[in-house]
Amino acid sequence: MDLTAFPGGDLVQEGLADLDRGIESIPALLVSIGAPRLRRIGLPVPETTFPSPERRLYDRLAETDPDSAHSRYNALVRRLVSFESSAECVGL
Repeated sequence: MDLTAFPGGDLVQEGLADLDRGIESIPALLVSIGAPRLRRIGLPVPETTFPSPERRLYDRLAETDPDSAHSRYNALVRRLVSFESSAECVGL
């Protein structure tokens, strides 16, 4: 299923693929954060997600630019929530 038509769908699609391969990427951590809601929507989120994904995502962002980590974290979470809301509206 092509999720890129939804806002933030590119991140979710990449995160699902990375989780499937066991890769701890920014998109995979984001999908780990949203896993419960994404599963309720009907997406095939792997059972194995990363523990403490919120903290791990923030730390990952802070590695490259600590001054902007907070704002980038919030922007990523907003994209996830936009995707979830859109997917719920259309009944994925």
